[in-house]
Amino acid sequence: MKYSRISGMGHHLPEQVVTNKDLEKIIDTNDEWIVERTGIHTRRFIDPEKDTLANMAAKASRKALDRAGLKTQDIDFIVFATITPDYFFPGSGVLLQRELGLESIGALDIRNACSGFIYALSVADQYIKSGMYNNILVIGGEIQSTALDLSTRGRNTAVIFGDGVGAAVLTSSDSAGIHSTHLHSDGNYAEELYVRDPGSSRPREERQPEQILDTSGYKVYMNGNMVFKHAVVRFTEVIGEALETNGKAADDIDLLIPHQANLRISQFIQKRMKLSDDQVFNNIQRVGNTTAASIPIAMSEALEEGRISEGDLICLAAFGSGFTWASALITW
Repeated sequence: MKYSRISGMGHHLPEQVVTNKDLEKIIDTNDEWIVERTGIHTRRFIDPEKDTLANMAAKASRKALDRAGLKTQDIDFIVFATITPDYFFPGSGVLLQRELGLESIGALDIRNACSGFIYALSVADQYIKSGMYNNILVIGGEIQSTALDLSTRGRNTAVIFGDGVGAAVLTSSDSAGIHSTHLHSDGNYAEELYVRDPGSSRPREERQPEQILDTSGYKVYMNGNMVFKHAVVRFTEVIGEALETNGKAADDIDLLIPHQANLRISQFIQKRMKLSDDQVFNNIQRVGNTTAASIPIAMSEALEEGRISEGDLICLAAFGSGFTWASALITW
């Protein structure tokens, strides 16, 4: 039987560092308020003159390929998770294909927000297990800064999000790297964390840019209390599901890499599962919430920092818009 393993990771962050002090200048907020509620000190914003989601994904992909010991031409397929593509359509997968100079390979886009990378990883895992492909690029990437309401009206979300891309190379293997993935959703809560527009189920006049007067539907709406309430439950459930499926316990986890939604959520989960600081990796303090990019960026940074070694048991978990939630259990 064929299995899949992650053979290389890479990430790319924009150069511009935006501190809480920077946001104080344009939003009625302060560093203490932001840190207390989110744990975030800084985040990265793109330079629209030079950064695109596709070219940042290409930079992250080349790093991942180099660490995997593969050439660009070895890639058979692309799975790209994002909710902030460069264009409304086509998707970002084909733009990355073009950036990398790959000819006619398939590219699939995943729109599952914060859970997107694990969903993408699961899809790629199935393709490799079936024998259809041998090397797949799995991307999680976002540009959120250009859509944020950087005013006091939008401060509850404006202080949270950042930009960046993470990339993984999934490779066919004789032994299991990815043991299992677990995917869930509950659309009853879709409007608790969403961007309404540009949605198709609108009267014609509400979809024509020259006729739109109310642009509030293009901004992120988040019911923070509702998200927190469900996140702490679903995170715990889906991590437990991954462990139970594979006959493991929390003590067996060498490193838990949760989606970087909010440091308080990660700390709550860590405490509930009785995990030590060495067993959990967080980087939201430095890069903010990068949605689909958060897990692969964190994985890449953890590798660079020596927090992951061969044979380690890694658990990934995410919760976000949809609501969707997911986990994966991996041996490195």
